[in-house]
Amino acid sequence: MPPPGHTVRRALALPLLAALCCTAAPAAATERPAPAAATEKPAPAAATGKPAAPAWTAHPSASPSAHGSGRAGARPYFYLEGLPGSVLKDRLSVTNPGTEPVTVRLRGADAYNAGDGSFAVRRTDGSTGTGTWLRAARTEVTVPARTRAEVPVTFTVPADASPGDHPGAVVAESGGRSVGVRVRLRVGGPRLAALTVEDVGVHGRTIRYTLVNRGNTVLVPRLAVSADGLFAHLRRGPRTLPVELLPGRRARLTEPWSDAPALDSATVRLRVTAAGGAHDEATASALFVPRAPVAGGALLLVAAASGYALRRRRGRGRRAGPLQDPPTGPRKHTDERHLVKAGADT
Repeated sequence: MPPPGHTVRRALALPLLAALCCTAAPAAATERPAPAAATEKPAPAAATGKPAAPAWTAHPSASPSAHGSGRAGARPYFYLEGLPGSVLKDRLSVTNPGTEPVTVRLRGADAYNAGDGSFAVRRTDGSTGTGTWLRAARTEVTVPARTRAEVPVTFTVPADASPGDHPGAVVAESGGRSVGVRVRLRVGGPRLAALTVEDVGVHGRTIRYTLVNRGNTVLVPRLAVSADGLFAHLRRGPRTLPVELLPGRRARLTEPWSDAPALDSATVRLRVTAAGGAHDEATASALFVPRAPVAGGALLLVAAASGYALRRRRGRGRRAGPLQDPPTGPRKHTDERHLVKAGADT
């Protein structure tokens, strides 16, 4: 039988080991780095033996646009404006600087915001709006070497189109490569700029939130952040976010908070604004508790509870005392009592 000291140490060690395993397992899981996202890298010139040929490009024509802006020069995107039922025209320029002919396919596509707010376009069969309004003079164009082709494009606005901004893109595809030329098409009528900030929360040293465009115009939000607590004092003035939020779309964004307190209870406030009078504000409560002291306190509580239970069991055993065997000798007092009674009867 092991000595009492070993029994006490064993009883205390088992709960401590169990608590350590429970607290260490999640930490080990979070420390594993996530696999890096796969990215395509171009092959170096030495691997192919030939220098990489210049890539073909697609962009709005440098000539004055047909919708009457009257300004020549390079344009980063198409901008068109008209009433419901109108037909808007422009030109797309496809340039081939290489030494071989290039065949490019053209199509229209709806635009939307990806989860992080970046600009994205629908696939071939996913467009139901602006992408279906586009018609190119040729859906496929072959551009000779060192040549530029001008392709007329037409946007037919439906008679029942809602007023506001209708973003889209002209997509050019060739040889597994795709280039999207942005389209900003505005349908005349009442304009509404409305923006909300939702789902605000603090996770570690990161503030997470969602911006939602509830109007009919494209918005470029500005964000101001503040936080107040016993130790926390955060003030960040308004700054423009690198996001163009399309009508009816949302973006899930984050804001770093590198100097967040280790122990505090704070209120975080986000305020967003945009052109046209759009604005909103939201708050969230954040509780900061150091992980190490909490884990240590839990271990101490488990150890104290185990020790207390062990002492109670040992105390009950001492109060009960050792068990005694019954006497085996003659029962003299009993025999004498019977003799006395027998003598009294006689």
